[in-house]
Amino acid sequence: MIYYKKDTDNIVTLTLDMKGRPMNVINHEIFEAFVPVVEQLKADKKRGTLRGVILTSGKKTFLAGGDLEYLYQTHDPAEVFAFCEKMKKFLRELESPGVAVVAALNGSAIGTGFEVALACHHRIAVNDKRTVLGLPEVELGLIPGGGGIVRLMWLLGIEKAFHILSSGQRYSPREALQAGIIDDLAPNQKEMLEMAKDWLLSNKESRRPWDQTGQSIPGGSAKEATAAEYVRAEAARLAAKTHHNYPAPQAILNVLSEGSKVDFDTAERIESRYYTQLVMSKQCKNMIKAFWFDSNYIKHGLNRPKGFGKFRPKKVGIIGAGGLMGSGIAYACLQNGLDVVMKDVSKLIAERGRDYVRNKLHPLIQSGEMTKAEGDKMMHRIVTTEDPREFETCDLVIEAVFENAMVKQKVTKEAEVFMDEYSFMASNTVSIPITKLAEVSMRPDNYVGLHFFHPADEVPLVEIVRGARTSEETVARAFDFVKAIQKTPIIVKDDWGFYAARVQNTYILEGITMLKEGYPPALIENLGRQAGMPKGALAMADDLGLNLVFNYESQAGEHYGPKYIPHPAVEALDKMLQELQRPGRHKKAGFYTYAEDGQRQLWPELSTHFGPQLSNFDRQELIDRLLISQVLEAVWCMQEGVINSIAAANLGSIYGWGFPSFKGGTIQYIADYGVEAFIARCKDLRGKYGSRFRIPKRLEELVKDSELVGDLVGMV
Repeated sequence: MIYYKKDTDNIVTLTLDMKGRPMNVINHEIFEAFVPVVEQLKADKKRGTLRGVILTSGKKTFLAGGDLEYLYQTHDPAEVFAFCEKMKKFLRELESPGVAVVAALNGSAIGTGFEVALACHHRIAVNDKRTVLGLPEVELGLIPGGGGIVRLMWLLGIEKAFHILSSGQRYSPREALQAGIIDDLAPNQKEMLEMAKDWLLSNKESRRPWDQTGQSIPGGSAKEATAAEYVRAEAARLAAKTHHNYPAPQAILNVLSEGSKVDFDTAERIESRYYTQLVMSKQCKNMIKAFWFDSNYIKHGLNRPKGFGKFRPKKVGIIGAGGLMGSGIAYACLQNGLDVVMKDVSKLIAERGRDYVRNKLHPLIQSGEMTKAEGDKMMHRIVTTEDPREFETCDLVIEAVFENAMVKQKVTKEAEVFMDEYSFMASNTVSIPITKLAEVSMRPDNYVGLHFFHPADEVPLVEIVRGARTSEETVARAFDFVKAIQKTPIIVKDDWGFYAARVQNTYILEGITMLKEGYPPALIENLGRQAGMPKGALAMADDLGLNLVFNYESQAGEHYGPKYIPHPAVEALDKMLQELQRPGRHKKAGFYTYAEDGQRQLWPELSTHFGPQLSNFDRQELIDRLLISQVLEAVWCMQEGVINSIAAANLGSIYGWGFPSFKGGTIQYIADYGVEAFIARCKDLRGKYGSRFRIPKRLEELVKDSELVGDLVGMV
């Protein structure tokens, strides 16, 4: 597991290589394996036969993070705290053998794996873009628990450490060097080991800064005025940004503040206490469920149609490539090594797509993250055209023209004439049925929906829309394409609003209903953000466009027919559109007014048209309405087969429109609330506000089956 090799200069190379595992991981097994190794190092030092240590890996990666399954399942704080302290003891021994230790990072090291690297005196990484380094624990509602916060504070100071830790950023080796979390880059593994040895032979200091008398934290401790003021300002900013829904960033700040005032070992113990608190928190469990278990369920293709070989696209055609959506899709493809044909009504307009890519690459080249040669190479993989014959060698073609069925069908017919019979056609539509668009297709079984979200190169979600005649093989190939461009695919039924827009609409409609009921607009918006949504319901309505919000509800009416129960928000929507002529942001007039610079504020006349203003309100009830309306619609989507797994429903809600990740997604929300308590709350809300809060049978079935109730937290 740990191979010990000493050379003629008394430099010991420790190579981590856990048997039977694809990568090295931090667990009890590796701790036990290190005990005799550390003793051997101490003995060699005592005999005077140890000059330095190089720690590297025999795997493609250096060292992975901790055991998330254990952290998700455990409910024993004493056990977590003890494990945390054991890990810290191990790392203290690693950094204190009396000689310097170099971490030779031949591959990725994130989370606890990078904390091991921080416990080394010097860090060198192979300059490989596939390597990922950093401490992203905050993304899972956690903080580093192996001394990472305290060591980073001593290396970089409170301010820089907080920026790195609270952002959860993953770094390429070059970015890590610029950030100051590693010390050097090597072109390959052989030279990295040579550089490590050279550093050890030239370095005489074996003590870390925190173990040396007279050393201090860069920028000072929180006892000093400048650092103390920074901590206070960041605490206020965090409260305004997170509304205390995400405790991990504040915990990082607390460890930095409190830990900077005490000695190193006491600071580490403070870190362990905050780490344990977070592991026990609901927020952490929910975020691990979403971003680890649910994400892996989709990443491993468990909801992908079975029986079809892996599709490996090489070239993608994009129609409407001069627009923002088409350009964004093209850039996402190029980033992941695919060639792109960018078509629009003229080559001149298609060139706008090339300009979009060029503008995206410019800051990367300026910062050194990408070389000019690499940027030029990517640009050479673009073909701009007005001629659909360029699609002859494409593996798939995506139309991203504006939302008009006739235009979409026209460009489909033009493209398919030149497409290979084994390629497939995809439509990026937000509201038009795929089955309808496929009516003109030469091969409707090869026609599928790919609903990207704006901006397409940044939002990690893509809805794969299965039309009535879309083949399972086409769905599987679409799934593989979405994964190839490093996005999360969720498969949805060709039904009104698909999944994301349909459920998002319930949040908007509930907010509009509250406005109609007389609640102050600012209250509605503030409570939406306090609930964890990225913006208020009225702001979201403006951004989407009130016509589209209205159209989705109209489609619901057509879908359900006589069973349809009009939403109380429809009357207010109609008033905004017809009487007040305020359709949303695109016309600079909706629930908000818009300045020339894009800044907005709530339209002052809303209270005149939707009064009287209520002064008494139940804050928690309003928040429950905003969130539970979405959760129930997600369950309806599962019952009606619109979405096929809890994992997809959860991640689709978080990535698609910003449902609170600290709740774990729409379906995980039920487990977080407590199934029986959730049902009781829905019944209460239905009694007060009507049938939109009725409970779908699918949820009742989950409750009747005791096993499903117990497993709901972990269901995928």
